[in-house]
Amino acid sequence: MERPDFAQYPYLVAWEVTNACLLACRHCRASAMLHPLPGELSTEEGLRLIEEVATYRPKPLLLLTGGDPLARGDLFLLIQRARELSLKVGLTPAATPLLTREMVSRLKEAGVTRLALSLDGASPESHDAFRGEEGTFQRTLEALSWAKEAGLPTQVNTTVTRENWPEIRALPDLLAERGVVLWSLFFLVPVGRGALLRQLSAKGFEEVLHWLYEVSKTYPFHVKTTEAHHFRRVVLQRRAQEGQGDRALAAGESLHREYFQDGMEHSRLGVTDGNGFVFVSATGDVAPSGFLPVYAGNVREKPLLEIYRDSPLFRELRNKDLLKGKCGVCEYRYVCGGSRARAWVETGDYLQSEPRCAYVPPAWRERAGRVSLERRG
Repeated sequence: MERPDFAQYPYLVAWEVTNACLLACRHCRASAMLHPLPGELSTEEGLRLIEEVATYRPKPLLLLTGGDPLARGDLFLLIQRARELSLKVGLTPAATPLLTREMVSRLKEAGVTRLALSLDGASPESHDAFRGEEGTFQRTLEALSWAKEAGLPTQVNTTVTRENWPEIRALPDLLAERGVVLWSLFFLVPVGRGALLRQLSAKGFEEVLHWLYEVSKTYPFHVKTTEAHHFRRVVLQRRAQEGQGDRALAAGESLHREYFQDGMEHSRLGVTDGNGFVFVSATGDVAPSGFLPVYAGNVREKPLLEIYRDSPLFRELRNKDLLKGKCGVCEYRYVCGGSRARAWVETGDYLQSEPRCAYVPPAWRERAGRVSLERRG
């Protein structure tokens, strides 16, 4: 398959506009707290960042995340400037009392392109326990309804852990009823508060990814994964076997812009940590991903694009031939490449093999066979 080139510009820019949030979710990558961090980017600095991003060609998608973006007082000013510059804006608010019907309507009027809400269980008991606050499940369902009422497309983000996986299987029917356009599943990387949770095994990953492919053939919404890039390999394998239609956003087909009238497909061939994706923290630090907190610079000191293009960290991550272990010889490394964040957390080396992938590439099997013969000899 054609190799994508994200060396010049990122496809998706995620800006953690604040670390403040009223919730204390068990999995929170940011370990968000009630109040903003000291030294968060100012309004002027945020506007300057948005204005820079708008000069990229093609223009990337801009994701405003947190913490809770609704906790930032100048949020609507930031959204307004991004829309004036023709950027598509995704927003990931927390399900707190700040998220009201009026707020959803205001976000739609301000120009938010898609609203991303979280569901980590199919019942109030499981989801609220995961989020650390009663009522978040019901508020999320209400917000999905308010967004549908306002004509604002929605996606649902779900964190996948060993603890909540059994109940996740009940979510597709609920999502279909609520009219979401995309189900985005975040496979736990144990950073922040998420370090206390358990990941699925490599075998468990494989089972879930194959189940997700079945979901993508059955339900009206599209399916994508975050930090489980081997879903792309599963999708390509299954498509080759079956030749059937599906809604799995795994290989970046050009049809995605037709599927999504809002243009927020959030999936392109080969996008991984630092390769097509860049993360700006609340205080301006630049990382390949929010789940890979290894920083290459700060937007207060250098333009974001200079950091993305020229830093050794990002250049290494974009070179899939530097990957080690079985990822380094895998025939799917240019479309997958594994989770560099998970490799870093579990091995201390972001170029090591994806620890939660069960697939054994033929080249790796051949290498193991040669090594075995050499040892016998």
